[in-house]
Amino acid sequence: MTLAKDDLDVSHVSGNAPDHIKRVLSNTTAFFANRQPDKIKGKIFAEDMQKRFKVTEVSILRKVEEPNKLEGRVVVELEVMKDMLNIRHGIHGGCSAALIDMCSTLALHALVMYNSTDDYISVSQTMNIVFHSPAALGDILRLVNTTLTVGSRAHSASTEIWNVTHRRLVASGVQIKMVPSELQTKM
Repeated sequence: MTLAKDDLDVSHVSGNAPDHIKRVLSNTTAFFANRQPDKIKGKIFAEDMQKRFKVTEVSILRKVEEPNKLEGRVVVELEVMKDMLNIRHGIHGGCSAALIDMCSTLALHALVMYNSTDDYISVSQTMNIVFHSPAALGDILRLVNTTLTVGSRAHSASTEIWNVTHRRLVASGVQIKMVPSELQTKM
């Protein structure tokens, strides 16, 4: 996967992942870009929000409970903006779900890229989300994303959305992703 220039500065990204992985994942504009501009005209879903992601950590760690396995960890921060709010001026539940969907994918990519040079394409299969507390306009969010499992077809990751401003958990979720059937023969 070659989504980032070799000279992209990743000195602000902590963690032990190799720099080439940090470059790909911290360039979220390129990572989430419209891959089919000839078919999909204009902006894609959540494009403006994705551009505001700030990747602050990319790590590959030994799983505490399974020391012979690794886990990917990616931390993303962003400010709650007007386009993320519901009618009651708190972060919209659908926005939280979208954040979990997108950012857990970053953690999965970190681990897959560490273990392989193959392209990794997956789609959401299920998500389970618990909403804990609101976040308001201007609050800073920290999304902590950790892989749970990466199998040959199914992959799972957990995400916690923390409100840094008020030091409380906003939402937590687990997502299961899968490699689409038509792509199995290409991978």
